[in-house]
Amino acid sequence: MNFIQEDFLLSTPSARRLYHGFAKDEPILDYHNHLPPKDIAENRQFRNLFEIWLEGDHYKWRAMRANGVEERLCTGDADPLEKFLAWARTVPETLRNPLYHWTHLELKRYFGIDELLDESSAVRVWEKANSMLATGGMTTQGLLRKFNVKALCTTDDPTDTLEHHLALASSGFNVKVFPAFRPDKALQVHLPEAFNAWVARLEAAAGVSVASYQGFLEALKARHDFFAAVGCRLSDHGLNHCFADFVSDAQAAAIFDRARGGHAATPEEQAQFASNLMLYFGQLDAAKGWTKQLHLGARRGVNTRLTRQLGPDTGFDSMGDWTQVDTLGRYLDRLEQENALPKMVIYNNNPVDNYAFATMIGNFQGGGTPGKVQFGSGWWFLDQKEAMEMQLNALSNVGLLSRFIGMLTDSRSFMSFPRHEYFRRTLCNLLGREMESGELPGDIAMVGGMVRRICYSNAKDYLGLPY
Repeated sequence: MNFIQEDFLLSTPSARRLYHGFAKDEPILDYHNHLPPKDIAENRQFRNLFEIWLEGDHYKWRAMRANGVEERLCTGDADPLEKFLAWARTVPETLRNPLYHWTHLELKRYFGIDELLDESSAVRVWEKANSMLATGGMTTQGLLRKFNVKALCTTDDPTDTLEHHLALASSGFNVKVFPAFRPDKALQVHLPEAFNAWVARLEAAAGVSVASYQGFLEALKARHDFFAAVGCRLSDHGLNHCFADFVSDAQAAAIFDRARGGHAATPEEQAQFASNLMLYFGQLDAAKGWTKQLHLGARRGVNTRLTRQLGPDTGFDSMGDWTQVDTLGRYLDRLEQENALPKMVIYNNNPVDNYAFATMIGNFQGGGTPGKVQFGSGWWFLDQKEAMEMQLNALSNVGLLSRFIGMLTDSRSFMSFPRHEYFRRTLCNLLGREMESGELPGDIAMVGGMVRRICYSNAKDYLGLPY
């Protein structure tokens, strides 16, 4: 019996009716991911299953390390087939980890492969997948069409030229690819060497002198304006927690000047500088009608030796346990006081904070925008079935699930689009169970209509992307 069946994760008749009748065929709007726009613009053809599936996947690397796989077979210089075989040996050990579901869902949806991946099937899987990857329909652009992706938003530094987005916009490619403004490096006055190198790139990209803090703000606005001209409608910030130690521009300028002179800001000064700058970014986003995304709560680079050796985003991050609520509330309130609160999606990385986040957003709704502040989908360590249900339950209990803008991949891999299917099946299963138990009406059209909106049209209407 095949593992990935038609009714995978759908445990009731109502769940199956919801998924197959209302969710399955909805398009995808993947409004936050880390896909390389260069690969899309150049219509990259992957040479083998390693390149498309394992090349940058730190989820898999973490599992392989936990299974005793040596680093050369994760991120090292081993042959691609060797690395794939090491992953195949690991897969049976991932039972009850979402990687087991994702692995077989991806093999089924991309390559029509039904057999379970393990050491005995690995070579057959490798050869079949590689033969399909050599065909014309399995390029990056072909895969986006295959999964009915209507639009996606990448994650881009303000200094980026956006040349690949510009090329795509003029290419006639029917999937819209937009940038998202991610200015995290602008906050790093506690790391003056890296900060000053980045400011030099900002100055060159903006064509604005950054001899002062005012010049810095002008350069950032120039890049914000440029991103808008290329179709950007979202910003994004990856933060441990919100910053709410507000200071004047003069105080922020003094911290900026010291960092430009090579003096690292203290933790207190860095928080003050970041607070001032995050207010400025909020004002810019609100003025343009953008949506701001806050990714909160990751503890990054915990294994410092291997992070230094291998670089960021290589699998040494975890949940953080910072106090989130006070600073988040103060940040949102300050923007609200200034009439500069943009639409906002707030992602949580620690389930302890689910209800705190879900209730906090309720303080800042209104203004004629349904779901103006969103409790974002399960993120990073919380993008699996149990945590998706936890997020959906928290949002449902204290807010409006019906206004939720749904799932995204948050991935660097072109093999990740079945995560939308995984979420949709989870959503339909949750609602279908409650229809069967009488907790929700048996009105399939009413509940199904909400499902359909969560899968696609809520996000389309909310984000206002130009497509």
